[in-house]
Amino acid sequence: MQGLKVSEIWIYPIKSLGGIRVTSAKVMQKGLQYDRRWMLVDEQNGFLTQRVHHQMALFKLSVEKSGFTIVHNANTFFLPFENELLSQPILSKVWDDEVIVLEVSHQASEWFSKQLGFGCKLVQFPEINPRPVDERYHINHEHVSLADGYPLLIIGQNSLNDLNSRLQSPVPMNRFRPNLVFTGGKPYEEDEWRNFSVGKNKFVGVKPCSRCVLTTINQQTGEQGKEPLATLAAYHKKENKIYFGQNVLAIDYDEIQEGDEIVVE
Repeated sequence: MQGLKVSEIWIYPIKSLGGIRVTSAKVMQKGLQYDRRWMLVDEQNGFLTQRVHHQMALFKLSVEKSGFTIVHNANTFFLPFENELLSQPILSKVWDDEVIVLEVSHQASEWFSKQLGFGCKLVQFPEINPRPVDERYHINHEHVSLADGYPLLIIGQNSLNDLNSRLQSPVPMNRFRPNLVFTGGKPYEEDEWRNFSVGKNKFVGVKPCSRCVLTTINQQTGEQGKEPLATLAAYHKKENKIYFGQNVLAIDYDEIQEGDEIVVE
């Protein structure tokens, strides 16, 4: 099990929009700092997703000293890390979970509504607000951000290399929206990981990640195809679900960095 190293760290501050590659990140209970702490909701307060609105892939984010710059079709918006937030709580849902979120600002909601061409609101999920992880998989009654179900997702570069060797046109890792990518090891070995450490932090792999049509959306163009889901379904399917990557809970909350060694127990 030698030679496993973190090669990429990613955060996705606004659910279903573009990710940001960072060289280090603070691990928090709900996931990496700033990862999926914001999302867009429609006028019924349901969360918006690339699965339905493919053009959400075209919002690109970068991190600055005090917040994020969001670019869409040459239009930009700055989202500070800390916002005043509107005080009226909003009850929303992420899949089956009800969450209490707060609107960031009328200005932010108007900008996103203009970009998307329909009414929506940008909301934030305060760190103190509860959202328990599925009780079948928790370790210490963990909570999760606005991610689909778990605080972190890890994928081996060799897993993607193996998948791409089966595809006519290779796909980049951004189709799968991992938080951690690692080099070394065998393809798909992360599926079997339970206890492992990254640098000083201990983590627990709790279940392989089932995949959906979001993986078929080109993150540069917003166009949808059939791959890589069709190929994955042919060889990496179990009980009618297609898997790629491992969902992870954190035991420690220290910083992790690119290049950190991974040790699997």
